[in-house]
Amino acid sequence: MGKVKKYRVHLLALLAMLFWGISFVWSKVVFLTYSPITTIFFRLTISVIFLFLYMLLARQFEKIKAKDLKYILLSALFNPFLYFLGENFGLQRVSASLTSVIIATIPVITPFIVIFFYNERITRVNILGLILSFVGILIIVFSDMKQLQGDFSGIAILFVAVFSAIFYTIFVKKLSHSYSAVTIIAYQNLIGALMFLPLVLWLDLDQIMTAKPDTDTIFSLLMLGIFASSAAFIFFTEAIKNLGIIKTNLYTNLIPVFTFLFAFIILGEKVTLFKTIGLITVILGIILSESEKGEEIPIDRSVK
Repeated sequence: MGKVKKYRVHLLALLAMLFWGISFVWSKVVFLTYSPITTIFFRLTISVIFLFLYMLLARQFEKIKAKDLKYILLSALFNPFLYFLGENFGLQRVSASLTSVIIATIPVITPFIVIFFYNERITRVNILGLILSFVGILIIVFSDMKQLQGDFSGIAILFVAVFSAIFYTIFVKKLSHSYSAVTIIAYQNLIGALMFLPLVLWLDLDQIMTAKPDTDTIFSLLMLGIFASSAAFIFFTEAIKNLGIIKTNLYTNLIPVFTFLFAFIILGEKVTLFKTIGLITVILGIILSESEKGEEIPIDRSVK
């Protein structure tokens, strides 16, 4: 990969994390009117309309081949469906701080699963960066020990989200070599929206009928659909294709960094010394994890 393309791909990964980071602020606005499940359904629906219109107008419409249908179905099942269900229902039983720690295990667990599917190169320097980034998340979270609350069932549900995110990237990487990122995300979100529809009709129909969304709610939903559920996933898919699953998933630890920054700028949340140290540690860890230097760790990849 050339230097220009390499920097472009890293920039796309950063932008994806930025959009996902600010999505928590947008979601907080929408949750005043709609439930999390309805919010997910609406943002997926907006994304589907936006992406299919784009493909038609740009004449970039691609059909999914019959042999790949199972992969697009599985990718949609794992993310958005199972991931969002695991994250939202887990969050109801576990504190937000503990949730962030569990979600931050995604890049830690990823290498141990991905080696069975792809021959991705990983060095000791990359592993050091991965560990350092996770330590940064722990510093941020443990700055307020009172917020570390949760029961076993909630933790178990959150790990459904963790493993869903990892397996999602495995199927997306396979699809990324045959289809454009826009095509993958458009079909994935269409299937995801259809999966959420029965839940929305069963659980939230009365609320939807009586809700009166204001301008801020509609604006936040549009931002979630266009940037968080469309652009961010497209950029993330491009990063997976070019950087690999292990290095791309490590970028997810930047999400709380961006969330913290936007919460400080938009919501006026306080800055603490421990959070600042944690954020710097996360960034340093990601820089190390993306390094091409270092001796590759010998891994037996004969088991596939």
